[in-house]
Amino acid sequence: MAKPQSMIEQVRSKVTVEFERHRPPSLQADRKAAKEAKHKAKHHKYTKAAFFRYCYYDPAFKFFCEQVLDVDYLPLPEATRVSSEVGAQNSSDYVCTPFKHILGDFAEALDLGADILIQFGGPCRLGYYGELQESILRDMGYDFIMLNFAHGIEKGYIGWAKEVLQTVNPNIDVPHGVVKLKAVAKMIEHLDSLRDFYLANGGFEVEPGSFDRAWSRAMDAMRTCLDERDINQVYREAMEDMRSIPLNKPADPIRIGVVGEMFTAIDERSNLELDHKLMAMGVEVHRMLNFTNRYLRYNEPNLRIGAKDYLTYDMGPTSTLTVAAARKYAAEGFDGVIHAKSAGCTPEIDCIPVLQKVSEDFHMPILYLTYDSQTSDTGLDTRLEAFYDMLAMKKEKAK
Repeated sequence: MAKPQSMIEQVRSKVTVEFERHRPPSLQADRKAAKEAKHKAKHHKYTKAAFFRYCYYDPAFKFFCEQVLDVDYLPLPEATRVSSEVGAQNSSDYVCTPFKHILGDFAEALDLGADILIQFGGPCRLGYYGELQESILRDMGYDFIMLNFAHGIEKGYIGWAKEVLQTVNPNIDVPHGVVKLKAVAKMIEHLDSLRDFYLANGGFEVEPGSFDRAWSRAMDAMRTCLDERDINQVYREAMEDMRSIPLNKPADPIRIGVVGEMFTAIDERSNLELDHKLMAMGVEVHRMLNFTNRYLRYNEPNLRIGAKDYLTYDMGPTSTLTVAAARKYAAEGFDGVIHAKSAGCTPEIDCIPVLQKVSEDFHMPILYLTYDSQTSDTGLDTRLEAFYDMLAMKKEKAK
C-alpha cells in the first residue's frame, strides 16, 4: 500500500499535468508578445501623444490616440498661468492668443514626456501654426514628431487619413484606422449634442451643480469607450441622465446665441468660462459653432445662401458660420448675440460690420468681446451683467 505522502505527490503530479495540458502553450504566447513588441519598437519610435487643451473634446483626443494611432495618450493637467506665459514668451507679439495658448500647452506636454504633438490646426491661419510652432519648439531644444492635420488635405479624405496615420506608423492598417476615425467623428457629434443640451438647460437646474456633475460623468464614461458601440451607449445614458435633472425654466427665458472665432468662442479657458457665466445668470445659451457644424457637416455655400442678404463671397475661416448663425438667431427671436474673438483675429474683425447690419435690421443687440492674455474676469463680468440687464429690460417692455 502506498504511503500517504506518496499518494499526495501522485495527485499533485496528475493535477499539474492536466493544468499544463489545458493551458495554451507559453512559447507561442511569448513569441506573439515578442513579435508585437518588436513591431512596435520598429514602427512606433514615438509612443506618447498629446493634443493641446481645447474645450470638451479630450475624450475624442484620447480615443484617436489609443484606438487610431495605437499610441499612449498623455492628458494634460489643468492649465496654469505658467503654461500660457511660456507660450507668450516664445511667440511674436502679433500672433493671436490661441497661438500662444497652444504653444504653451505643447511645451508643457513635451516636458511631461510626450514625443508626438498633434496639431489639428484651424480653418484660418491656424492651419499654418503647426509648422511655425514646430520650428519654435525645435529652437527651444525639444525633439519630437509633429502630426499636423493640415498636411494632406488636398488628397481627399482617404489620402489625408493615410498621410496622417502613416506619420506615426508607416505600416498601420489604414482600413482599420478609417473605421476608428469614423468612431471619433461619432464621438465628436455626441459630445456636441450633449453640450448643446447642457448649454440650453444648465442655467435652470433646481439643484445647483446637477448639470456639471452629469457632464463630468458623461466625460468620464466617454474616456472609457473602445468602439462606436460603446460611444453610442454612453451617449444614450448621458442624455437620459441630463434629461432627468429637475428644471425650473420659465416659458420664455432670455436666449443668447454665441458666435465668433473657432478657438475663443468655444474654449472656456480662452473665453474665461463665458458659458458658465451666462448660465449662472439664468440664460438659455446656444452656440452653433462647434466641431460638428464646422467640420463634419460644414457646407459653406448653403450657409451663404441662407444669409444671402449679408454675404456674397466666402469670407474664410468661421466668418460665414458667424454671420449665418447670427442671422438665424435674429430670425428666431433671440434676445441677443455675443460675438467672441481673440485680439487681432482678422476674419472676425471683418464680420463686425456685417453683424452690425444684422443687429440693425432685426433690432437685436450684439455684444462684442475681444480677448487677449490680459483680459480679466472682473471686466468681463461687468459687461455681461450690463448686457443681461439691458436684454431683461427690453424683454419686459415688449410684454
